[in-house]
Amino acid sequence: MKGYVVLISIVAALGGLLFGFDTAVISGTINFIQPYFGLSEAGLGWTVSSLLLGCIAGVIIAGKAGDLYGRKKVLMLAALLFFVSAIGSATANELFIFVVSRVLGGIAVGIASILSPMYIAELSPAKYRGALVSLNQLAIVAGILIAFFSNYLLVNTGENNWRFMLLVMAAPAVLLFFSLFFVPESPRWLAAQGRHSESLRVLIKTSGTENAENELFEIVETLDVLEESYYLDLLEPKIRPLLFIGIILAVFQQITGINTIMYYAPKIFANVGQSNNSALLQTILIGGTNLIFTIVAMVMIDRFGRKKLILIGSAGMTIMLAGLSFLYFTKHTTGIMVLLFILGYIAFFAASLGPALWVVATELFPNRLRSKGMSLAIVALWSACAIVTITFPVMLEKLSGGITFLIFAIICLANLLYVWHYVPETKGKTLEELENEFSKDTESPNLKSRGHKSK
Repeated sequence: MKGYVVLISIVAALGGLLFGFDTAVISGTINFIQPYFGLSEAGLGWTVSSLLLGCIAGVIIAGKAGDLYGRKKVLMLAALLFFVSAIGSATANELFIFVVSRVLGGIAVGIASILSPMYIAELSPAKYRGALVSLNQLAIVAGILIAFFSNYLLVNTGENNWRFMLLVMAAPAVLLFFSLFFVPESPRWLAAQGRHSESLRVLIKTSGTENAENELFEIVETLDVLEESYYLDLLEPKIRPLLFIGIILAVFQQITGINTIMYYAPKIFANVGQSNNSALLQTILIGGTNLIFTIVAMVMIDRFGRKKLILIGSAGMTIMLAGLSFLYFTKHTTGIMVLLFILGYIAFFAASLGPALWVVATELFPNRLRSKGMSLAIVALWSACAIVTITFPVMLEKLSGGITFLIFAIICLANLLYVWHYVPETKGKTLEELENEFSKDTESPNLKSRGHKSK
């Protein structure tokens, strides 16, 4: 059963791999597309963030479409959009075509960012859910590493090097599309459609014969399949505190600065005197560190819990970004010192807030509102990411690296304090148990003591 669930999770996580590849591949192209399209620093920020604007639209589409047509079919749509985006951006001769192609890729990323972890969570036994949902984050960082590595390998292929970098994404998009024909639909979505016998068959394969019927009973008990859910339902007194947690934690994941490193690492290294080749080689170290410490998080997240990981990671991120800021203020920005602090920051992020956010987001909301609650949280995430991505090149130019990274360090500290006071622990319980626990008493110690008291 575990092997079957892992196999399904790997297929779904291909959406995460494409998510990571598409968001990171742009970093290797920015030093080439900026002169090709004649972009200013502000223009570069808008061009890079065009993908993120598509992400917001993709998340909005995914929530409703995922409820209507199922998680699987909408992930297949995302695979097609990834393919079209790869071809379009790689062959673009005009900025407009390039941006439109990146927006289409962003829609696919938005869909994958919500439906891949949701699909895995809805198929996973409670005991392994944290690790399996973190598999999606592992795929994301693997996609980032593959993007960095392929960028490095293709940098010396001539004036069209950036085109080849973007074209690589077409291959995993095709793999995702055809792999989805061989996996089942989410048992919780099937139950929501009243297709209980199909749901039970899937649950037998994922949870075992002994547990399947009880699990289906719990799903049906917490899910009124005759009652359509609405976004306004998220403002119910029982749900509103959870919505606030999901949105605020999602925003913090981005405004702590992770994608300024993922998108602009070559630019940061170039600003401290590194060549293009050297800068792209160093991004591979960033991607490798990201991958290794995501695996660390997968091992620890079901053992130590989501909250403890985020607290430790936020403290480490604060220290690393403060150290990076100090280097800029004291003008000791040698390539190796900047790299060490960036790698430290990446390690703490990857072992904590990176994967934990996606796990917590799938666990907070009740079955009937999961897609809608997650979609609002992830819209907030991509909106925050777009703002940071647009403003970072200008901040680096106008405020200096010292002030810019100090701001991000302060935000990391604020995240630590927020999680400490407001975020509940969710490890080791089924989605239905969590739903019952949260709905039983919204003023339980888990929420009341953290200030999200319903009125």
